[in-house]
Amino acid sequence: MHIYFSGIGGAGIGPLALIAKQAGYEVTGSDLQPSSYTEMLEQKGIKLHIGQTLEQITSEHQVHPIDWIVFSSAIFYTNPDHAELQFAKQHNIRISKRDECINEIIDRHHLKLIAIAGTHGKTTTTALAIWILKQLNIPISYSVGAKITALTGNIAMGQFDSNSQYFVYECDEFDRNFLSFKPFLSIITTSDWDHHDIYPTYEDYKQAFKQFINQSQKTFLYQRDANNLSVEQNENVTVLNQGDGHLDSIKLAGLHNRQNAFLVIEALGHIIGLNRDKLTELASQFPGLSRRFEKLAPNIYTDYAHTPEEITATLQLAHELSDNIVAVYEPLTNRRQHYMQDQYYDTFEPAKQVYWLPSYLAREDPSQSVLTPDYLISKLSPKTSAVAAKKDAALIDIIKKHARNGDIVVCLAGGGGGSLDEWLRANLVQLQT
Repeated sequence: MHIYFSGIGGAGIGPLALIAKQAGYEVTGSDLQPSSYTEMLEQKGIKLHIGQTLEQITSEHQVHPIDWIVFSSAIFYTNPDHAELQFAKQHNIRISKRDECINEIIDRHHLKLIAIAGTHGKTTTTALAIWILKQLNIPISYSVGAKITALTGNIAMGQFDSNSQYFVYECDEFDRNFLSFKPFLSIITTSDWDHHDIYPTYEDYKQAFKQFINQSQKTFLYQRDANNLSVEQNENVTVLNQGDGHLDSIKLAGLHNRQNAFLVIEALGHIIGLNRDKLTELASQFPGLSRRFEKLAPNIYTDYAHTPEEITATLQLAHELSDNIVAVYEPLTNRRQHYMQDQYYDTFEPAKQVYWLPSYLAREDPSQSVLTPDYLISKLSPKTSAVAAKKDAALIDIIKKHARNGDIVVCLAGGGGGSLDEWLRANLVQLQT
């Protein structure tokens, strides 16, 4: 079967394309622009097109008839009349979002789904669970939205193992994706309101998480989220205390990382029967993953944090290294900023200086005004020192100067192709000199 992945460079679609290829499907795809993800997929032997035109998909279909088009939710929200979606309808090609494809692979190979959900920390928590299971030599299949560099080098974000019993999945609530699954085991990291275009009210968001818990055979979460979601402990739900003293035994930087690791330790201990001490030892050796406080150059880090809660957690982690923190921030989508603008107030106070970039635009509402850096800075507390900035040579010089002076520079960006993160990597030589 030939599966064509539309939006293949996305953090959700890219891993699935790799999994499908390893599971024996013929895989091709497309994305609007090149990125480090598309380059990695090509290195793994996947043929893809940059640009998403009718001519390209027609040519691909003529050479190798396409049986199934799996598309990124972002494509539909950006353009429901997208050329590739229209092509599929005109040629009676099966079409679906990623959840249907994942469920087919899970069902066909009789895998037990371990799902990691939550507003923040999903990717790192998923990667940590994968890391531990691999260290225990337990065969697994998995999908995670980042590269885990220590698992056999620059490993891909998705893997299918025909010997596996478990499928570990970063189960995203965007577009209600996570409600398409009935997990064997679920971990919920947090439940703060996000994706306001999908969930118009916080109550809508919480109800979706409650439904996800009801669809799971077993769920682990913290008391704060159990209270938030009005969920009580029972035989199917285990509620943990985020202040548990065992957190001090986990040797990972960042309180949020230690708390997420404790969730994984307790959840995996439940299904594989291994004692807490051994799992804690393995969790403490976790090497991390790309774009999660990833060191790019001396004193320069990149991180995916793009909400006030995530930024607070990342700056707390940075302060475990130094009291002199500088933040460079590229907000993710203008749409989010309309909801978040008043939540930023004291978020950046731990930083001695903030450089605020224009928002990374994606899936925007054209009726909303574009909020400028200066406007968003005006929402910060008087204790915060922040200025507007751009991705240019001047910013490179500023970052280098701070790093040379011993400051920890944390670059915060949630976007994909063309984001602050990719710009930093493109200018890595300059940053390191």
